[in-house]
Parts: sequence; structure tokens; C-alpha cells
Amino acid sequence: MGQQETVATSLADTVREGIGAALAQVDADLARRYPGDPGTRQPVHTVYVPGDAFAADTLRSWGDQALAALDAHAPDAGALAAVLGLPDTLADEVHDRVRAKLVREPIEDLRIDFEDGYGPRPDAEEDAAAARAAALVAAAYEEGTAAPYMGIRMKCMEAAVRDRGIRTLDIFLTGLMAAGGLPDGLVLTLPKVTYAEQVTAMVRLLEAFERAHGLESGRIGFEIQIETTQSILGADGRATVARMIEAAEGRATSLHYGTFDYSASCGVSAAHQSLDHPVADHAKAVMQVAAAGTGVRLSDGSTNVLPVGPADRVHAAWRLHHGLVSRSLARAYYQGWDMHPAHLPTRYAAVYAFYRGGLEQAAARLAAYVAKAGGDVMDEPATAKALSGYLLRGLDCGAVDTAEVARLTGLTRADLDALAGRPAATEG
Repeated sequence: MGQQETVATSLADTVREGIGAALAQVDADLARRYPGDPGTRQPVHTVYVPGDAFAADTLRSWGDQALAALDAHAPDAGALAAVLGLPDTLADEVHDRVRAKLVREPIEDLRIDFEDGYGPRPDAEEDAAAARAAALVAAAYEEGTAAPYMGIRMKCMEAAVRDRGIRTLDIFLTGLMAAGGLPDGLVLTLPKVTYAEQVTAMVRLLEAFERAHGLESGRIGFEIQIETTQSILGADGRATVARMIEAAEGRATSLHYGTFDYSASCGVSAAHQSLDHPVADHAKAVMQVAAAGTGVRLSDGSTNVLPVGPADRVHAAWRLHHGLVSRSLARAYYQGWDMHPAHLPTRYAAVYAFYRGGLEQAAARLAAYVAKAGGDVMDEPATAKALSGYLLRGLDCGAVDTAEVARLTGLTRADLDALAGRPAATEG
């Protein structure tokens, strides 16, 4: 008793050491390519506003319009539940939280659009709009009125608009630097990418800007918008999107699916272009597998059916949007685009119902896993990681509260981060 028994082995240490040496490059490659989730908050949506329409009051204006739509077409929990088919047990909590969110933080991620939503303009006009956008974004962060994430979508790297896109980006970033520096919530979007070399060009562009201003290398990241067939499947038969992530050299923050450009490039007629079309599901499945483990997040696209007009039309558009958002969430697309202020009530209703509806079950399973108490589901570390990630997303968007998660699980935010394999929590 107390003495360690000697066990017999057959292999010399040199065998193990040799295998370690042979796999050292693989180990390094795995660590570089698949660093895991960055541990930061992911917004539940992105709102696009044309460069000439963005104003100092845009965020509050969208919130006020969303509140007006909610009050006009679903003024109480019962009305919202009837329109969207919410369970009675969730109706009050969802309605109250949606309304509070629209008052407190109506937009989580805002992109000032200089691409399709803005179009071709005289150079002087776009120059002025880009400089104005930088000044307004800088002022919003200074005053504490900014969305958690803000930035621009430039024109793409195709020859016809490349120089204009580069100039707009330069003006915008230079304006931010002149106003005090790049905000932590800065997000840039590169649209209509077809070749990995266009991603490499964006990397070189950002490197040059960082050198010009003495910024840390890699400070500026960007989103890659997936809206062409070539971005999913290349001429050589390979999944181009995986090559794009590699070409970004660690700067890619997310992949955004472009519903209508991608559908059109596949020949889908306008009446059938939707987030739930089979071509959309295929593209997003490829994106999902390519991004898994890389730390690059995913965003679904949008619906162009607007909740405007008489009540029956608004309700129909809300049911469509709510259903599409709920479908995306179930398929692990935790972010999407919103096109109109009246989309915000159903965005948050779907998100909050998703996290609140599964809160007690997820919390109970995670608590049982931590306590090694067993139960009717045999969970393992990968499932515990998914359960804690689910709760963290609910906390980040305001669907659930820290106190109720702690009460149900006995775990702190730091505990959840550790189980999810995330670095220490970052709220912004």
C-alpha cells in the first residue's frame, strides 16, 4: 500500500520522442489554424445603413421606430404571442425584454454602407460621406452613444470599384485616427469576394495602414462577405471559403452570407430568394465547416420582406422574419442582418425566446455535468462546452441574467468561460 507499482512497457522513449518530433509541425499548424472561439461578445445582428443616410441619431431613431411598431402592432405580451406563436410561459418575459432592449440598446452592430446600399457616386461626394461617417462614429464612441460594434462596408476588390473602395476605407480609418484612434468595436466588411487573393490584398492594405500610423500589426480585422458562388466552390473544385480564411492571416473576424447576391448568382428567381432556400443552406453549411474551430464567426443574411403597411401585412412579415431567425439560431447561425427598424422587435423576440426557452434545461444539464450527478442525458466535455456557450450567448444579448444563471447552475461567468474554452470574458 502506498507504493507505486511498476508496469511493463515495450517501447523505448525514443519512439515517443520520435513521434512527437514528427508531429511537431502538425501541432503548430493546428494551434495556428484552429485557435477556437475568441471569447468576445458576438452581436445577434448587423444593421446596414447607407453612407448618406447615417446620422448622429440613427441608432436612437431605429430604436424609436421599432418601439412604435411594437406598440402599434403588438402592444402587450398576449398580442406578441398571438402573432408569433410564442408559448404563454415565455410571452411576458420576451415582450418585456424586447421592449427594454429597444430602449437601452436597439442596435448591437451597425455597418455604414458604401457598397450596394450606397452605389456609385461622384468621388467628392463619397469622400465627404466617408469623412463624415468617421467623425460621427468617433463622436458616438466619445459620447457613449455608439453601438457595441460599428464600422463600414467598403466597395469590393473588383477592378471597376477597387480604387474607390480603398480610398473610402483610407478616409474612414484616417478620420478615426485623427479623432483619437480606432475604437475597440470597429468592424470592417469586405464584400463580393471571389478569390482568396482579394482577401490577401485586403490584408496588405491594412498592414500598410497600420505601418503608416504605428499601430500594432494585426490590429485591424475584417469580415468576409460570402455572396458569390466562387467564394464557396472554386474553379479547381476546392472550397474557396476555407482558402479565404487562411488568406486573411488571422484578421478574418466573421463570414457573412449575402442572401440575394448569392441566390441570384445561382440563378434563383427573385420570388424564391430566401435564407431557407436549398442553395442558401448549402452555402452556409460549407461556410460553417470551413470556419469551425478557427475563431471566425458566422452571420446569416436577411429577408427583404419589410414589416410595413396595415397590421395584417406587418404581422405576416413578422411571422416570416421570426421564423427565419429562429431557424438560423437552431442551425448555429447566431447573427443575421436586419433591413428595417420594424425587424428589430422580431429579431429580439426570436433571440430571447431561443435562449429563455432552453434556459432551465441547459442550466440543469450543465449543473449535473459539473456535479457529476448524472441524469437522463449522458453529457461529455464537448456538450458541456456547447451548453456553457449557449448560456454565455444568452447573457451577452440580454436574454438571460447573470443572477438567474448563477441560481440555476451555481456557476459564475468565469466558470462558464472556462467550460466553454473561452479566454476571460470581454463584454464589449
